[in-house]
Amino acid sequence: MSKVVERFLKYVSYDTQSKEGEKKIPSTEKQFALADALAAEMKALGMADVKVDGQCYVYGFLPETAPNLPALGFIAHMDTSPEVSGKDVLARVLYDYPGGDIYLNRELSIDEETFPAIRELVGQDLIVTDGKTLLGADDKAGIAEIMTMCEYLLAHPEIRRGKICVGFTPDEEVGAGADGFDVAGFGADFAYTVDGGRLGELEYENFNACNAVASIRGASIHPGSAKGKMKNAIRIGEEYDALLPAFERPEHTEKYEGFFHLLSFAGKTDKAELRYIVRDHDKTRFEARKKLMRKAAEYINLRYGEGTLKLSIRDSYYNMKEQILPHFHLIETAVAAMEALDIKPEIVPVRGGTDGARLSYMGLPCPNLCTGGYFFHGPRELIPVQSLEKVSELLVEIVKRTYEGR
Repeated sequence: MSKVVERFLKYVSYDTQSKEGEKKIPSTEKQFALADALAAEMKALGMADVKVDGQCYVYGFLPETAPNLPALGFIAHMDTSPEVSGKDVLARVLYDYPGGDIYLNRELSIDEETFPAIRELVGQDLIVTDGKTLLGADDKAGIAEIMTMCEYLLAHPEIRRGKICVGFTPDEEVGAGADGFDVAGFGADFAYTVDGGRLGELEYENFNACNAVASIRGASIHPGSAKGKMKNAIRIGEEYDALLPAFERPEHTEKYEGFFHLLSFAGKTDKAELRYIVRDHDKTRFEARKKLMRKAAEYINLRYGEGTLKLSIRDSYYNMKEQILPHFHLIETAVAAMEALDIKPEIVPVRGGTDGARLSYMGLPCPNLCTGGYFFHGPRELIPVQSLEKVSELLVEIVKRTYEGR
């Protein structure tokens, strides 16, 4: 078994599930267990200035082998999605996948019709779960690939390079992965997150994103004498949601199409709360979506009385494209490295966000590289052994090409 696979299987044994709604970083203390293990491994490899800070960020560096070269960073996140448990992951390798449906247990399968992407994996060795947890390739695959790159570079000091900066973050899955990241202390001039999907994916465009909360104040009264007096907050909430475009929801959109996503709706007659996430790649359309939500809130308050609906909107992150374009050499280098390794580059927009989006606006240009994984955030998550190995090679090739001719 290759080193990168060994590492990956070890890392997924740690339960690092983050938690929505927590105000502290990390949102779950258990993320420190993997952070401490990674720091110990980094020190054992011979990396410099390794530390885990009080918010569970892990940093370490490879000293330069040539002077006066820019510093290059690689970043991945340690936490797994709050949507599905990451505890007691039972991973297994399905060797030489023959094609057809993959049965994870008696109740759950990865079927070709619903998940046609598995057809491109015939003949590969697939790491899957028992169908009761997610796998954790998002983003422990990225961690394993970066660590394997570091081991290789340390064993080959003849490779000309500047300082290589490595960072592992908590709480990316709950949108806080970059909140406590020490960009200045990290010291990279530019970086890559290794947090994407299938082999060959390269991303430097992501959604503009915000969270929105509609809080509704109703009026409860005995239904027998409610005429002209009751204001049912649940019904008002339904009416508010109906004012937003029905076909601009996640289930009807793809590629560059944005959406309004109703995450939760809780309430009673006297009060209700609707929570949304709003996404769009285009900044103008993004602002128009927020404006529409505010107009809908104004209508509700006009209809049912001022103060009936209070809308709060908080921006989360923005499209990193405008921060990456001045540093497009990052994309050109990654494409050239892929082509050198017979990986077909596929530049795609992220229908989500990454730590790199936030970091790019914090002064660290940071596009996103593939990990090789599929079907993240659910029990059908998988990753081919061959992709883990190939991405590890890709990271080394990116380092070589970054410093070529400098």
